[in-house]
Amino acid sequence: MLKLMTRRRWIADTSHGNTASLTGDQAAHLARVLRAEPGQIFDVVANGFLHRAEISTVSDREVVFTLHEELEAEAALPVHLLLAVFKFDHLEWGIEKATELGAARITPVLARRTEKHLAQAAAKRVDRWRRIALEASKQSRRTDLPDIDDPQPLKSALALVDSPHKLLLSEIEQQNTIAAALQGHAGKGGPDAEHNRALAFAIGPEGGWTPEEMQLFTEHNWQHVTLGPRILRAETAAIAALAICSALLLETSA
Repeated sequence: MLKLMTRRRWIADTSHGNTASLTGDQAAHLARVLRAEPGQIFDVVANGFLHRAEISTVSDREVVFTLHEELEAEAALPVHLLLAVFKFDHLEWGIEKATELGAARITPVLARRTEKHLAQAAAKRVDRWRRIALEASKQSRRTDLPDIDDPQPLKSALALVDSPHKLLLSEIEQQNTIAAALQGHAGKGGPDAEHNRALAFAIGPEGGWTPEEMQLFTEHNWQHVTLGPRILRAETAAIAALAICSALLLETSA
């Protein structure tokens, strides 16, 4: 059986006109490990657009591409994920998978029940989280990077959300499913059609949100939804919610 090969995809660090460059670790990997040479063809994302691109120069510090025709690409899932900070290894796995599933934005939230040492160390991990998102974007062949916000308290995080549909994954909710909450939400056309499809999900820390935090969600008009009868880890809940959301949005846009 003939196996079709896909070109490796890179996300440019810089671009100008019809050229784009990889620098730093990306350039070093392409030059040293993959032994790239001028004339080789790759897919390169530059300024949010996917191009067929040809290497023009190679060094350990910079690989420069000439951009050719623009290629068709899928848009990001219009989902803003508010994810409470929890154990870093689990959180980083969640960020990686949320990126692969297409989340457009991820805001790490310093919840009241986030462990103190994690809250104190979170700001120093943001660059690592963004690198994880970059690698996951390349691996999953995304044409963009999700925005990874700096960690912040819930009140500040809620102020960042402008999605018309705001869903709080809740252990106490038993009836209202994501599918029920989103039924018909993508049916509005017109110039605001894409915004009308935008969603925000909030997923709490181990131990859940405090009553004061739940009140903040209520004041900001978040709707409680359930993922079913089982108690899921936060990172599992994020993946399940994004997968359901992706399926529903594909169905309504078909």
